[in-house]
Amino acid sequence: MGKRLENIKKGVDLSKKYRVEEAVAIIKKNASAKFDETVEVHMKLGIDVKHSDQQVRSTVNLPHGTGKTKKVSVIAKGEKLKEAEAAGADRVGGAELIDTIFKGEIDFDVLVITPDMMKDAAKLGKVLGPRGLMPNPKSGTVTFDLEKTVKELKAGRIEFKADPQGIVHVPAGKASFPEKNLADNVQSVIDAVVKVKPSSSKGVYVQSVYLSSTMGPGIQVELAAKA
Repeated sequence: MGKRLENIKKGVDLSKKYRVEEAVAIIKKNASAKFDETVEVHMKLGIDVKHSDQQVRSTVNLPHGTGKTKKVSVIAKGEKLKEAEAAGADRVGGAELIDTIFKGEIDFDVLVITPDMMKDAAKLGKVLGPRGLMPNPKSGTVTFDLEKTVKELKAGRIEFKADPQGIVHVPAGKASFPEKNLADNVQSVIDAVVKVKPSSSKGVYVQSVYLSSTMGPGIQVELAAKA
């Protein structure tokens, strides 16, 4: 991998900032691993994560999906179970599903729950919390609007959250995607992160944006407008 990266770097000016479309073209050209590499957006934000009012966490709908269909489970009751099932949820249930998950049967990528079931599902925090799978209102996974939520998750809605260093890492698709589709996804991620800038954040909000594939170098992206 060392020689491979060195060869890639010889043909790319890593000190230069590229437009999204240019960066995507470079990433695709150099994604030569034996598997379909994931393309990720990495954004360094000028926030102080120690302050609760400067947390950055939200969701983004990727117009061309992630390249992977998510398995979605829903905890609800009554008519909401039918709504979730009709929307395409892989598994639906009430108290019995809560017990199944609590015992360790976690066969989903995303769990959605209606607000009226949160009290019963509170115990799942011990099991799902460490895995980052516990439903949360900020990520849109605690809701009564199951039809919209399940369909969006299936179509490519993903959650993003700034890490302790104030960096957001978001998968934006696969290297095999057409350039335009990948560029659309990347731009959607950038726009979504810029949109949720905390009002208390001072100075330059987006300090840098890099695009990279699983096995490739980071390509710096030039923002279209100052964030």
